[in-house]
Amino acid sequence: MTLLAPVDTALPLLPVVGADMRVPLVGGGEARVVDLDVAATAPALQVVAAHVADVLPHLGSVHRGAGWRSTLATAAVEQARRTVAGHLGARPDDAVVFTRNTTEALNLLASAVPGSVLVLDIEHHADLLPWQRAAGGCTVVRAAATIDGTLDVLAAALAEHRPALLAVTGASNVTGEVLPLPRIAALAHAAGARLGVDGAQLVPHRRVDLAATGIDYLAFSGHKAYAPFGVGALLGRADWLDAARPHLAGGGAVQSVTVTGSDAVPVWRLGPDRHEAGTPDTIGVLALARALTELGALDPEAWTAHERDLRERLVGGLAAVPGVTVLDLFDDALEHVGVVAFTIEGLDARLASLALSAEWGIAVRDGGFCAHPALARLTGGRAALRASFGVGTTRADIAALLGAVAALAASGPRGRYLRDAGGWRVVGDDRPRPDWAVEPTDPRACAAS
Repeated sequence: MTLLAPVDTALPLLPVVGADMRVPLVGGGEARVVDLDVAATAPALQVVAAHVADVLPHLGSVHRGAGWRSTLATAAVEQARRTVAGHLGARPDDAVVFTRNTTEALNLLASAVPGSVLVLDIEHHADLLPWQRAAGGCTVVRAAATIDGTLDVLAAALAEHRPALLAVTGASNVTGEVLPLPRIAALAHAAGARLGVDGAQLVPHRRVDLAATGIDYLAFSGHKAYAPFGVGALLGRADWLDAARPHLAGGGAVQSVTVTGSDAVPVWRLGPDRHEAGTPDTIGVLALARALTELGALDPEAWTAHERDLRERLVGGLAAVPGVTVLDLFDDALEHVGVVAFTIEGLDARLASLALSAEWGIAVRDGGFCAHPALARLTGGRAALRASFGVGTTRADIAALLGAVAALAASGPRGRYLRDAGGWRVVGDDRPRPDWAVEPTDPRACAAS
């Protein structure tokens, strides 16, 4: 294991928007917000927010006009495409297609796979369900209790099923465990398959290099990478994408359209245009490129050391609290990103997360994390809590969570909570809301997600 230089995690690695926000507590009072739900949506980097403010006055319609603002916007989007490709080590002939998010990127890839797909059972639903649409269907294989054992399972399944694509997560959105992608790529390629990676939880935490690692396709979301403006991307080999049915039918995806009889006959473009019909999320694209530029400027060792220090403090502190269990999928995982799942004995996860927010101002996630088969293995299907952190997190944030969890595990919530058909809710929630924020009406509990 490489020894990393000490890092001052009393400070954020990069400043994020809203880090000093004060949030209301039930019963009056307020607390500094502690955002430990960045695996769901990360706050924007301050420099990203400033960049958006700078470019907004200059935005025009991309690829649609000769006006000055349109010219600027078109050039900026194409430069952003090159920035994304460069940051992620794309090969010269790889395509970079902008999508809404990781889920859409993986659905696009599923429509382009010219054969069957092999996938592990521990995946996020976005890397599990779309493959049913692949031309040759999907085979789900059960991961072993160790990473080495899982690689053996994959090797055997690749030899048996001969899929066109092997799809895996880069880092688990439940436990933060990182899979050895170079080894997995070698297995896939030896069996004649390509490797597709769900990078939603990997790209915000590590530098990823497609060419060096052997990844054929990578999907990820901007809103998890400190550019929360609703954009994602699919990077990878262009041949499958050029041969696929266009993801969206509409303007920009065609070279020409003629009407023959009663039919409209398009001549579809190749490259990213083929799958990016309509006006793009220009702000999202530019924000994503700027966020990746800032992450790319970080010293890789300092970045890893920052997360490792915070994770060790969190995992060690949770393990010391009676009744708390930290969850892991593998016994031999050597690398983790800033995602930690845990349970508190005798306390429903939704109730615990409500109390952490209402009584301490701490945001965590609860439920099944859109990875129900993984939770079935870890907890028998019982909902869990998830704390996730990144470049804007400090030791003070971790300490705040540990103190609150210890209090909850020992004495339970202090406030009043009611469980009804819609799940848990705060009784007499008197926290003031901004004018633009209405009272929630969706009764769905996170355990269903």
